[in-house]
Amino acid sequence: MMEKVVGGIPGRFEFLEHMSDVYVRAYGGSIIELFENSGLALFEAMTDTSKINGSVERLVEAEGFDLESLLYKWLENLLVLYYAERVMCSQVEIWEFKIERKEVGEEYRVRGACRGEVFNPSIHEARVEIKSPTYSLMRILKDVDQWRAYFVLDI
Repeated sequence: MMEKVVGGIPGRFEFLEHMSDVYVRAYGGSIIELFENSGLALFEAMTDTSKINGSVERLVEAEGFDLESLLYKWLENLLVLYYAERVMCSQVEIWEFKIERKEVGEEYRVRGACRGEVFNPSIHEARVEIKSPTYSLMRILKDVDQWRAYFVLDI
């Protein structure tokens, strides 16, 4: 199936055509870079992140039971940061990514930071309002030298 690209930042993520929501294909040379680019795509859907300075930094963590649930929680926690503090991020950095073996499966964890500034509609472009990440069409794939994630953001 050929997806039509309708925007994004080349090499980091693309917005794919979707009837009613924001459909994202993110890339990374590592799983960490994939999660960083996925987080940036979330904010880029809402505004032009190149116009956001990095004057405010917030720590962000997430846990999941597999890669998809971890990506969902990561995106959800970044979105909660926006709705709680109105911080719109232009930089997303992960410094810890762990998979721990448990008696009943695995636990995935990610920790990092998001840098940006408080969103001001008189200065920053308002694009769409994201309600939530979803599991719709979500998948994470690993090729020889690249990771790809597909996910839908509910607007």
